[in-house]
Amino acid sequence: MTKLYNFFLFFSFCFGLTAQNTLFVDTQIDIDEKDISAYFTTMLDSSNVYHAQGNYKRSLELNIDLLLKAFASENPLYIHEGYRLLGANYWAMNDTILARESFEKSKIFAEQANDARAMAYSYMDLASIYSENNALEKAFIYHEESIELFELSNDLEGLAKAHYKTVLSSIKMKDYRRAYLHILKARKLNKFDENSALSVGLDFYTGIYYAQKDNFEMADTYFMKAIREAEKANLSVELQRAYEEYNKSLLRQGKFEEAAIAQTMYEMYRQVNNEDVRLLETETLTAKLQVAEYRKDVQAAELQNQLQSEIVENKSKLNTFLLIVTACFLVLFVALFLAYRNRKSLVSELKLKNKEYLKAKEKSEKLAKAKSKFFSTVSHELRTPLYGVIGLSTILLEDKTLKKHESDLKSLKFSADYLLALINDVLQINKIDSNNLEDEQTSFNLRELIKTISSSFEYMRLQNKNKIHIHISDNIPQFIRGNSVRLSQILMNLIGNACKFTENGDIYIIAETTEVTEMVTAIKFYIKDTGIGIPADKQESVFEEFSQADSINYKYQGTGLGLPIVKKLLALSNSSVSLESEFGEGSMFSFTLLFEAIQQIEEKKEIIITDASLLINKNILIVDDNRINQTVTKKILEKNKVICDIAQNGEEAVCKARENEYDLILMDINMPVKNGMQATKEIRAFDKKIPIVALTAVEVEEMRFKIYESGMNDIIVKPYDISKFVQTILKHIAMDDPGSSRKSSNLRAV
Repeated sequence: MTKLYNFFLFFSFCFGLTAQNTLFVDTQIDIDEKDISAYFTTMLDSSNVYHAQGNYKRSLELNIDLLLKAFASENPLYIHEGYRLLGANYWAMNDTILARESFEKSKIFAEQANDARAMAYSYMDLASIYSENNALEKAFIYHEESIELFELSNDLEGLAKAHYKTVLSSIKMKDYRRAYLHILKARKLNKFDENSALSVGLDFYTGIYYAQKDNFEMADTYFMKAIREAEKANLSVELQRAYEEYNKSLLRQGKFEEAAIAQTMYEMYRQVNNEDVRLLETETLTAKLQVAEYRKDVQAAELQNQLQSEIVENKSKLNTFLLIVTACFLVLFVALFLAYRNRKSLVSELKLKNKEYLKAKEKSEKLAKAKSKFFSTVSHELRTPLYGVIGLSTILLEDKTLKKHESDLKSLKFSADYLLALINDVLQINKIDSNNLEDEQTSFNLRELIKTISSSFEYMRLQNKNKIHIHISDNIPQFIRGNSVRLSQILMNLIGNACKFTENGDIYIIAETTEVTEMVTAIKFYIKDTGIGIPADKQESVFEEFSQADSINYKYQGTGLGLPIVKKLLALSNSSVSLESEFGEGSMFSFTLLFEAIQQIEEKKEIIITDASLLINKNILIVDDNRINQTVTKKILEKNKVICDIAQNGEEAVCKARENEYDLILMDINMPVKNGMQATKEIRAFDKKIPIVALTAVEVEEMRFKIYESGMNDIIVKPYDISKFVQTILKHIAMDDPGSSRKSSNLRAV
């Protein structure tokens, strides 16, 4: 019964025709160019009427004849219509395979005709046949395409049918929400007076929707409305379906007397429809017996059409080929002509571009040199006054008479130290970006290196009341070879961050092996803390230069360059840093580096002299053009009972070194009249032994070789750590034999 209803809806809705009692006489019609369209329209109408009456045999005969004439006309739109009707016949005879095959061919010719409306109907047919075969996902694809094409062609009647077809598939899938959406769209488009079957169907499925929602009042309203409209149109199939669902709704409500009446009406219409079904099945069986014969005629027409198409296509290909060859020769000729004509201008343009490139390259090199010179100048000009600020504040902090100003002096020194850290970080970033960092490979003991680094944060650890825990895996060899300086810089920045942002907590320094071979050791480092942590939305930005993760709970704000330096240094070693953090729960940074495993190295232990009494009564010449720096250096030395002498520039230093006997010379680099390196070369001409230590604020990495080449023994970068400053001087004074003195022959008159 359901299939019978579907067949009826298919032809009533798809072709927009209601059952008619008009009979068409199968007479021969002469085809003329002027009335060919009217002829095909007449045949289509006749076929539809026969089909609606259940006369499938006659309908099939007309469809086959129409399709053969459509092939003869070579009009793809007529062929499309012929295959649509043929597919409908097959479907009515329950042959869904041949029906789908015909609908597919109908779609092909609709696409060839490039007719949006024809394609929309073909897609709607395919959606219905796939829905019938329970291929619902594919059915919905065709439903959507048919709706889109009906909207494009502005066919409102077809659009209403397409929405209705989508309702049928949605109900079958039990997707009642989608079904109701398309019911509303179909109702808006449907002209109820012109298509009673569609109106009845929409009311019926609206009732189904409300019944599923247990809204029985609305469901019964729509079921009764469908029954009234179906009775007016004498649609027995719809009446049977409506009374069946109305009966179910009444039973669920407990209205048994009304349900019994609905059941009686359902049984009555079911018997009527069963008689119709038996008659249709007899007619269908008769039509099926002739399908094989009809298919031979269609296949012959298809073959003839295919051969004709191939002939046309081959001629078209030949013409296209000749056209392409001619066009190619023409294009080649034009191209050669243009190439010949433009060759000179291209060569001239290339020469001009090369000149511009060379100018741009020279400009870029000049800018790079200017940048390097700028940073070098900034380094010197900022470090020189910082040396005075840090040095004087340190000296004043040791003066017990200034105890009441201790807080202010500490703030002053903190600010100077902060500015110095910023300068050093900026210079470090510049070195990395300029590829001026050397990858110096040395052998070292990782355990001693980490202990030394962690001990340098002892003051900060005590200040923030933290505990530092070190764990180094036993699998790590005692001695490894790699860039220890780079590793130290990375660890210093990460441990420094952990110390700054942790209070009353724990800091963990962990090193574990991930791979160990005879030649290579892969070591993964973890720096973990229990500090304030980093919010998830800030974890990427903390690796950007001059960026700080916002913190409302912590007072410290750094330069924002520590983590970018770590990221860039690791990139130079083909590695990267990983961050795991949760705000308020701490952070963990990790990275992996490869090192060469070695068995043993000869440790060179640096002799550190801490006996400051060796400086008593030693003569040291301070060469510096900055009076504040002179004062700072002199006060530090005089505190250790050193006898100090001052030279304002390199020229004066050479004179004093000739006239006096000194135990050591502290030589600034950049000075007026004569710089430190020139002065050192002249001093070495008459004194080879005296230790000369560069005491400078310049960035020494790029000129370290020149400093040593001039004859200096060591370098101290301002501002410096006072204890290291004293140790460096002690080291060079102790190297000189205390029992010997310089001979007077080394002293020359000016």
